[in-house]
Amino acid sequence: MAPEIEISPVREEEFETLLPLIAAYQRFYEVVDVDVDRNRFFFRRFLAPSDVGLLLAARDPSGVIRGYACLYWHFSSLQALEVVLMNDLFVAPEARGQGIGRALIEATAQVARERGSAWVEWSTAPDNHTAQRLYDSLTEHKSTWLSYELEA
Repeated sequence: MAPEIEISPVREEEFETLLPLIAAYQRFYEVVDVDVDRNRFFFRRFLAPSDVGLLLAARDPSGVIRGYACLYWHFSSLQALEVVLMNDLFVAPEARGQGIGRALIEATAQVARERGSAWVEWSTAPDNHTAQRLYDSLTEHKSTWLSYELEA
């Protein structure tokens, strides 16, 4: 990672500048109805301090957010432990290849350690090979679980 990148929780006063990155992440995964107001309402709950999760930002030297991770606190009933789910990880296209994604994952792991969580977990689309190369370089532990969805 470039030493000039700073990673820390998203601050209230910069939250609005994060919303375009969240929308870009959603468009990357082909969300058709990206809604800024819905995103504003939904993601605000992850501003620190939060009982449900955390937004981490990667900022360049000028303070511009170049990437983010959205973490959810959840649980493993198999081991009766808290787990950190890195639900979103996104780096702006012009900032990719600079170690920002890796730095956000490492910062996420640090948050998990500080919380006393057992592990960090995340997933990606089967065709997101760029992300998979990064993830494979960080861990040998790939889940063998299958994911299912049921509309409510």
